[in-house]
Amino acid sequence: MNPILRPFIRLALVILAGALLVTSLVSAIAPQAWGVLNAHSQTSVALPDFSGLNQRSYVYGINGEQVGVFQTQNSQPTLIDDIPEDVIGAILAVEDVGFYEHEGVNLRATVRAMLSNFESSTGRQGASTITQQVVKNEYLAGLPRDGRYKVLQIRYAVMLEKEVAKREILERYLNTVYFGNNAYGLKAAAEVYFGVPVARLDVVQGTFLAGLIQAPSTYDPIKHLEPSRKRFKQALARLVATQLLTKARAADLGETWILPEIVKSVSRNNSSRTYFTEQVKDWLLNRSSILGPTYQDRYNKLFHGGIKIYTTLDAAAQRAAEAAAKEKLPANKRGFEAAVLSIDNATGGIRAMVGGPGFVAGQSEVNMAMRPRQTGSSVKMFVLATALQAGIIPDDLIDGTLPCTLPNPGKPEEPFAITKGVSRAVAPLRIMTALSINCAYAKLSQVVGLDRTIATMYAMMDSEWLNPDVYRLHAYASLVTGANELSPLDMASGAQTIANGGMHMRPFMVERVEDAQGVLYQHELEGTQAITLEAANNAVDVMKGVIKFGTARRTPLENDRPAGGKTGTQDDNTNAWFVGYTKQLTTAVWVGNPKGYTPMVDIPEFVAVGVRRVQGAMFPAQIWKMYMDAAHKDLPILDWDAPLPATRSPTRIYLPGNECLADVVSGTIPTTTVAGKPNKTTTVPAGQDGTAETDPASGTVVVRVLDPGTTIAATDLNPFSPVNTILIGNTWVYNCATPFPPSVQTSVAG
Repeated sequence: MNPILRPFIRLALVILAGALLVTSLVSAIAPQAWGVLNAHSQTSVALPDFSGLNQRSYVYGINGEQVGVFQTQNSQPTLIDDIPEDVIGAILAVEDVGFYEHEGVNLRATVRAMLSNFESSTGRQGASTITQQVVKNEYLAGLPRDGRYKVLQIRYAVMLEKEVAKREILERYLNTVYFGNNAYGLKAAAEVYFGVPVARLDVVQGTFLAGLIQAPSTYDPIKHLEPSRKRFKQALARLVATQLLTKARAADLGETWILPEIVKSVSRNNSSRTYFTEQVKDWLLNRSSILGPTYQDRYNKLFHGGIKIYTTLDAAAQRAAEAAAKEKLPANKRGFEAAVLSIDNATGGIRAMVGGPGFVAGQSEVNMAMRPRQTGSSVKMFVLATALQAGIIPDDLIDGTLPCTLPNPGKPEEPFAITKGVSRAVAPLRIMTALSINCAYAKLSQVVGLDRTIATMYAMMDSEWLNPDVYRLHAYASLVTGANELSPLDMASGAQTIANGGMHMRPFMVERVEDAQGVLYQHELEGTQAITLEAANNAVDVMKGVIKFGTARRTPLENDRPAGGKTGTQDDNTNAWFVGYTKQLTTAVWVGNPKGYTPMVDIPEFVAVGVRRVQGAMFPAQIWKMYMDAAHKDLPILDWDAPLPATRSPTRIYLPGNECLADVVSGTIPTTTVAGKPNKTTTVPAGQDGTAETDPASGTVVVRVLDPGTTIAATDLNPFSPVNTILIGNTWVYNCATPFPPSVQTSVAG
């Protein structure tokens, strides 16, 4: 610009500034202007109190460890007494050097800033005082930026200084001013840029932060390093002008001081989103009204209200669960993941939740610990519990021979056929459970009653996340092979009932919620005797066999800690499960592909560790063992009470319509033995597996066909209604669809 013209332009600006001010004062807001001109002599009109500051809400685990944070604005109020005085001095030097001298407005500074900004190329000086900035944020948000706005700002600033002490105004400013990167207030800025508490800021860091206030986005050091350094030098110059720094020191800092280049956080402020904290958020916003009657009320309270949420999460157990899933399931390119859900048996509190490889917004948000998937044979534990409650004892016998074709109550024209799995001739129920025999359990489910089993499952798994009105379980003939979908939470919740003596404790995540006024919510334990104590103790006794000598025998817990559980593998190895428990904890582990039912067969990374076909006894059981060993490290070794001795002899369980009955009138059916408990055998008539053998003496067996009765009615949900069994003796149980051999004759009844 021509130097000759500069003085004339400067004079014009002075005149223009004065004209603008006069125009504003005599505009349509004359009453407001009169208030400004007479503010020193008027009795002040009271301004509203400051609004509540936005505060982050904290989430804590059962041991008081912080496990999460809820906030939209990173706003962390602090007392001005906690801020170092030299840091406050740096901010005043840059933003409002005359703060303690002016009375809210500095008209000279406004004109001087306009002239300085015109003449200087090194940056802009702000015209508003700190008091005016507080007024802008507190009382003028949303108003149009016209002449009236500026006059109101001036009037309210003068009024505010009459009503509120300087130091209180400054404290409000330091708690609300924006520093970029979602940091509102000096405490949040100290965390974001330097990873330190506000009390540990030094004068240089304070100077840098003061420089950001003018234009946080423009001077963001993480995105715009060079403009940020330039602004830092300008801020240092202001400290030199106010004699807070020497010129030499400022020059050295301007060139050598390392600007922050990444967003940081104070280590004790765990603010990362997790599968668990996302579930807590969902519960507080969508499943309860403890934070307010409307969604907006609840949202504001959660994200701005500074509440404290005390949860059931055990941070140490959570770390152990994450470590087990990561270590035991090999990383793979096909997207197979593990989910873990662990529940405290006595209370129902969720102690650990692994929903996948780690929560990442927009990338890995699906929480598989809460997502239903087909369960494979792990669901057999609920059929077992239903049968035991209905009067079955663990040593009752049932046939598990492959293949088997069973009735299909839903589609009688399409019988349910099982051709895969392990085959086992007639044996006690405890053996069929330990070896997970599909034919035996498919028969048992219909003997007990599919609908009754479903009703028992709902009682054992009851939670606000398993709503029969939203997601129904179906009485499929294929129930025991995993036709229904259940989540790890559902499975752990149901198994907890067995482990807890039949007492189902509704699972929950939030123990207590507090705000500044006190306790907003306190969880009350919800327990229901879903199955009898006797049935639960017998189920525990049977399911211990799964770990002692059954499908999970390779993963017993350390120190021979008593435990029970059930493996599960869905058709084509698409889902693999292990659900197991001790006296203290119940844990469900799922492995699969969250995006679909993808067979886990010949996966290169799995083959490399010796696993061609993933089953429940493999990765899921290994994850379960590693986690449970760690979670029980400091817990006593406890065992359940032994079940009461059976009051009757073992009987033969049979399925009417599929298995028929006949009394032996003459001839003898030789006896055979089948495996019972380890090192024990049970004597039963040969032919219990569906064949008849002739009496060597006569060469003929004469039998009288009996009426087998019918299965339990679908409408009979009484948990104690008896089931179809028959005493072991001269009665022959045979396959109804198989014709008698020539050596077997039927007698005429009578």
